[in-house]
Formats: sequence, structure tokens, C-alpha cells
Amino acid sequence: MSVLTTERSELSSSGSDQTIPSDLAGRAARVEGMVVAAAEQHLLTPFGSEIAVLAVGGFGRCELFPHSDIDLLLLVESPEKAMAERDAIAHFLRELWDSGLEPSHSVHTVDECCQLDTANVQLTISLLSQRLLCGGAALHQRLAQRLPEFIRLQRRPVTTHLLRLAETRHAKYQSTIYHLEPDVKDSPGGIRDLHLISWLGGLRGAAFEEALESLKPARAFLADLRTKLHLRIKRDDNRLTYHAQDDLFPDPEGGMREYYRHAREIYREVKRVIAQSEEPGSGMLRSFLDWRSRLSNSEFTVSREKVLLRSPQMLASDLRLPLRLMQFVARHGFALAPDTERRLLELVRSGATIPQFGLWQDLKNLLSLPYAARALRMMHETGLLKLILPEWSRIECLVTRDFYHRYTVDEHTLVTIESLEQLAHSKEDDRTRFRELLAETPDLYLLRIALLLHDIGKGGGTGEHATESTRISREVLARLGADEVETATVLYLVDQHIALSILMTTRDLHDPEVARRAAQGIGAIERLQLLTLLTFADISGVNPTAMTPWRMAQLWGAYRALSQELTRELDTDRILPEPSVDAAKASFLEGFPTRYLRMHSAAEVDLHFAMYSRLGEAGAAVEMVHSGGFWQLTVVSRDRKGLFADLAGTLASFGMNILKAEALGNAHGVIVDMLRFSDPGRRLELNPEEVPDLRLLIERVVRGEESVAKRLKGRPAPLPPSRRGLVAPALRFDTAASSRATLLEVVAQDRPGLLFDLARAVSEAGCNIEVVLVNTEAHKALDVFYLTHSGGAVPAGVRDVLRESLLRILTV
Repeated sequence: MSVLTTERSELSSSGSDQTIPSDLAGRAARVEGMVVAAAEQHLLTPFGSEIAVLAVGGFGRCELFPHSDIDLLLLVESPEKAMAERDAIAHFLRELWDSGLEPSHSVHTVDECCQLDTANVQLTISLLSQRLLCGGAALHQRLAQRLPEFIRLQRRPVTTHLLRLAETRHAKYQSTIYHLEPDVKDSPGGIRDLHLISWLGGLRGAAFEEALESLKPARAFLADLRTKLHLRIKRDDNRLTYHAQDDLFPDPEGGMREYYRHAREIYREVKRVIAQSEEPGSGMLRSFLDWRSRLSNSEFTVSREKVLLRSPQMLASDLRLPLRLMQFVARHGFALAPDTERRLLELVRSGATIPQFGLWQDLKNLLSLPYAARALRMMHETGLLKLILPEWSRIECLVTRDFYHRYTVDEHTLVTIESLEQLAHSKEDDRTRFRELLAETPDLYLLRIALLLHDIGKGGGTGEHATESTRISREVLARLGADEVETATVLYLVDQHIALSILMTTRDLHDPEVARRAAQGIGAIERLQLLTLLTFADISGVNPTAMTPWRMAQLWGAYRALSQELTRELDTDRILPEPSVDAAKASFLEGFPTRYLRMHSAAEVDLHFAMYSRLGEAGAAVEMVHSGGFWQLTVVSRDRKGLFADLAGTLASFGMNILKAEALGNAHGVIVDMLRFSDPGRRLELNPEEVPDLRLLIERVVRGEESVAKRLKGRPAPLPPSRRGLVAPALRFDTAASSRATLLEVVAQDRPGLLFDLARAVSEAGCNIEVVLVNTEAHKALDVFYLTHSGGAVPAGVRDVLRESLLRILTV
């Protein structure tokens, strides 16, 4: 046994219950003495001046952890000499192993060190941290003289390799620091990222000393933590497991929050350094980036896919500027430039506050945009999210130990929202049904705000977290200014966010009674769509492998079973007279589907009743308002044949695009038709004087004083989408969905006037539309009609005639 063993044994004999400072340089110096002694004993005599023993990697940086490999480069004069003295090298290495060290060595000449081996770029990287331990000083001097020029010439390929390695490593950990059991060396924001900053600085010839100086506290914290991890388990294991957290932190929750704070600083800085080190790319890529920069506006400029403030000084005086910046990010998907991120951090740290007035509308706009998840991520990283939502502090860096979740609560929340963005762009076949459901679902901002709040109750409180999250969400929504319907929808989703997961794993939804009771609890198909997508996102945010094909099949099966039950109830469940309600209002409500009260606020119902009360004066009551980028048309009138078709045709004649429609009738022949539409040509925006004209036209149409067919005649057909984007038409009659009506489902290529043509065909077949739900997404129309004929279900012969008529319309 070597005499060196005792010294190594003393170095690693401390128990995990002792607090040991991170004496990395001191440890490296002690190990250096051991290596030099072994080299003098076994190498220097046979090699003479033809060998130099170099410390590289962590050993070269004098950053040696208790159980790290001892990285050595044996620099030799010639390969022949190394081969001749291979026994001496073997004795040298055996001496180190017998001493308890774990050497990792390579043997190279000066020429080999100054040649880039694409299969071993790691050698070049290790030479960025090399120093002479003992042996041929002249040999080492030759390397030291040639190395700078070699690094300068090979800077680009080595940098590219480093960046590729970093990207792969970060992706392995989903590019987030917020793992519940992180690896303090390799996770994003870990020690390896500190090394990356040093390496990239060395390659650029300008060390990022300012960055490394600012990260000294983080470096010291992680070094101390890694040291204790090595001594605790007596091997090179850098995972901060739950057991390790309990052993190393007096307050595990507080200790982990401190870890995330330091890791966040490192990760933010390494991303900045990576951005500075990336090459602009090919001429084509540069042209594309230049083209994208044209998206700049008067407040923000885009450079190389990064957003900069045109007038940074405005941040101090215009405290809504950060929100407009995040809306810009959410619209275009750009990242913040490092300078922009730094200025936002400074603003938040200065104690600035965001004005609350109009905040709900700003948040709605942001969460309705395609890259909302990216904007929320940046708001979180800069602290802006806590300014808007102080309750976010409850779950920031919060660890919940259930051995199923992989991320902290705040990270899980952000990942759920990001999973929806990924779903929207997914090409995987097994996700197609959920992707289509996402595309068909309006008001996605409500889903995103529900996900943002669904676990907010985990940060304290003594009750069940869904109940606590609902309580906090109610306070948040009231403060932000959400309306009654929005609040009800979000609170339902937050309160019930685990209900569908429980249903699909613990209940037999093929049992009609179980499905009926579950559907009654959900209440409306729109809520089911949102709850299904929320469940998909919530499971996807647990860990990268949580949403298995089996879980997807379970979730879709639950959605289909409940969807069928809710669709059946659209016509069969009707509002009955309520003695406690005013007689006139009770008469108005009688006979409407029960979903009418579930899906509309008391204020909306009161508006509809007030419109109904005016019918005697004009025969029709029409309201048309613009909100959130869309128009909402509401018509209350006595029913007549073809009325819904005429309303759809009137909007089409003005060039409007119907996105969603709902047509309901009560027991006394009064209808409430609601149509949401967009104005793709901005006709009403650019010509506001036409708004009252359209309202007057609709009133005339409702009274039967205007021919819609004539107005539509001669309108040019729109250009169809690409062949790849065509939607195959499909229609289905369901006679079992209702005892008194027939359900008709239509899926088709959308076009102006389509809804008018469909509804007119239904009317011409002698059928009455009792309930209709219409959804449109891009070029795809999805319409559900409940039809009656002579007061009952549609007979088979009439269905056949109607089918032929509809197919002619759909195949034009």
C-alpha cells in the first residue's frame, strides 16, 4: 500500500453531519502534491525531460471536489517514447488508484494538442484550463507558445461544439432550473454552466470577468453544496435528492429556495453569454433575421430575434410599458435582449408597482396571443409576474414532495401553459384529437389564467389545495376586474382541476348513470372542453413522461363519454317555472335549455329579459357590441321560419366571419340568438358609421322586411385554402340523443354564407332549429343543430331529403 493512502484517507473521512467549507484550491494543492510525488517516483526518471505532467479540467482550475476525477494530461515528446515507457505510466496510474484517487488521463504530443480532433473536441476544451505540475518545463513551454494561436484559429468550431453540448445538456433537464431533485453540476444553472462561461470567455479572448464576479456568491454556494454531497455519500454523485436536502439543510424548503435563487442567476448569465457567443449564421439566416426585425415598432426594436427598448428611460415613467412589451413578446415569440431583461430586473428590484386600472384587459389580451406561455416565462424570470400577481410569491421555488412531480410548483404551472403551446404545434398523431379540440375552443385566455392559478393554494393554507386555490383565485379575479362569467368559468376550472383525472381513473364512464351524474356536475360542453384541455396540460406538466398514450386514451375516452351526455342534455333539460322568480321573467325563462343559465351571467340574462320586454314596440330587439377584438350580436325576437339562417346570411353579406353562434328558444316562441363574429376586412373599424347601418339592417331582416338571399347573390367566392388544408365534409344524424328532437352534426370547409346555406336548407326541409351551437376555427366549421319536425323528431324520409340537400351544399 502506498504511503500516500493515509493523506487521501484523511481528506475524505469526514461524515455528512460535519460542516466543511469548500476548500477547493486547498484540496487541489494537496492532491497535486500526491500526483507530483507519484510522478517523481515513476515517470520523471525513465522519461527525463521528454514528459510534462499537466493538470487539466477541474484539476487544472484548482477546483477539486472530494470525489471528482483527477484530470491529467501526460504531454510527451513523441508517441514512440510513450509506447516504450508504457509500463512506467501504468505504475504511475496504479500508484494514484492505490492512493484512493481516481485519475482520468490522456497521453498526447504538442502537435496532437494543437490539432482539432472532431471526435475528441473535449481535449481542446480541457486545455483551456491547463497548468504544469512537474516534468519537462521546455516541453510545456512549447505547448504554451503554440496554444493561443491554435485556439484563435479554431475558435468557431470549438465554440459551436461547446454550445451544442450545452444545448443537449440543458434539454436533458427540459431547460429549467426548477427540478425538485436537481443535479448541482449538470442541471441548468449548475456548476457546469459556470465552467461554460469561463470556456467561452477563453475562446473569445475576453474573459467574462464581470459576469463571473457577479456570480461569486452562487459559485461559493454550489461549491459548498457539491462538496457536502460528495462527503455525504462518498462518491461523485451530484444529485440533490430529497434525503440529501434533509441532511444538508436545517430548513430544506428554505435551502432549496436559496439554491434556485443562485441557479437562476447563473442560468440567466449563461444564456446571455451563449447569445453573445453564437455566430450570426448563413447569409440566408441573416436575411431572415433582418426581415424579422421589420416587426419593430415605435417602442420596441428587434435585433437578431431579441427585443430591445427604443427608449429605456421610459420604463421609469411609463409603468404600463412592461406589459406592452410582454404583449409584443406574446404576439411574435421573441426573447428579450439581455439589456432589456436587465432593465426589467432593475425596475422590479426598485420596488416599482404596476397600475391596477385596466389590468384585466391587458392580461386578457396577453393570454389570448399565440406565444403567451413565452411571455409568462419571461415575466416570471424578471419578477414582473409577481408585480401583477403578488400571490405568485406563495409558490415561487416551492418544493412539494410527492415523488411524482419533477418540478417546483411555479415551474409546473408554467410548464402546463407551455404544454398547450406545444400541443398547438404538435405533429404527433396521438395528439391530433387534443390539438383539434384546442383549435376549436374559444376564450383560451380563461384556460391559461385558470392554469396560472390552479395550484396557487399550495403555497400555505391548511385546507385542500384546490379549495385554497379557488379562494385565492376569487380574490385575484375580483382585484383584476374579471366579469361574472369569466370569474365563474375560471373558479370552476381551478376548483375542479383534478376532477377529470379522478373520474377517468376511478369511475366507469361507460355506465350511463355515472356519465349522467358526472355530466350534470360539469354542466356545459364548453366547460368540458376547457376542463379536458386543463387536465391534459396539468398531467403534461408533472414530468416529461407523465402524459403516456394510455393516459391520453383514458382522457379522450372520458371526454367523449361526457361530451355525448352533455350534447344529449342540450335539448332534453329545460328550465321549468320557478315560483320565487318574478312572473314575467319566469315566463321568459320557461323552456330555455338549462345551459342558458349555466353559461350566461345574471347581468346577461337581465339584458336579454329587458330586450324581450321591448319586443312589443319594434318586434325585434338587437344589441351589437365590440369587445376583445370580436363583435357580439344578440337578437331577441318572436321565432319565425328561417330566422337564424337570415341572421347568419346578413352578417355574411357584410363580409363578417361567424366564429361562434348559439340559438335558443323558450316555451312561448321567443328566441335568443347570439352570434360572435370577426371583421377580417376591418370594415366596421374603418367605417364606424356603418355599425348603426348594420344594426338597422338586422332589425329589418328579423321583421322579414329584407331579402338576405338577394344581398348574398353575386358575392365573389373566397380563395380556398391549400389542398393540404382542405376539410373533408361530414354530417351525422343522431336520433338517440333526444326523445323529442334529432341531433345534426356538421363538419365542413368554412366559407362566407355557409351557415346561412345550412340553416336555410334545414328550414326548407320543414324542420325547426330548437338549439344550435356553432364553432369556427380557421377554415373548419363545426356546427351542432337540434331539429324538430311538426313538434317531434325528424322522420327518416325527411332526414334523407335533408342529407342530400346538405351534401350538395358541402360539396360545392
